[in-house]
Amino acid sequence: MKNRIGTETVSDWVEVTQEMIDKFADATGDHQFIHVNPEAAKMTPFGGTIAHGFLTLSLMPLLSSKVADAPKLEGVKMGVNYGGNKVRFLTPVRSGSKVRGRFKLLEFAEKRPGQYQQTNEFTVEIEGQDKPAMIAEWISQIFV
Repeated sequence: MKNRIGTETVSDWVEVTQEMIDKFADATGDHQFIHVNPEAAKMTPFGGTIAHGFLTLSLMPLLSSKVADAPKLEGVKMGVNYGGNKVRFLTPVRSGSKVRGRFKLLEFAEKRPGQYQQTNEFTVEIEGQDKPAMIAEWISQIFV
């Protein structure tokens, strides 16, 4: 993994549906009309409903599972989120848009025997848009 520092992997495209947005609203209690009311959201500068920023962030596991050439570590027992250094929501994700994840490995280090920490730059791109939806620097811990 240390040899992969600085390299990028890219996921397949995934559609962000209104059903996905509605389920996220139910799970989080965030039912703001810009997310769940298509008619009212048409009257906003967004022109329709948009995904929650935290929904966009939470797509990380799904998008990382759709990276064809992702490196595989042998003997992994579990991985856990450790936190983020930065998260920026740059462009709203409209319902029906397709997004993909771009993952750049920034750091990989053994913290103690059998426990590693990796930091990735995670960028969510929107199909047909120049500016990404989100950029985050995310830290994970891996146990072997």
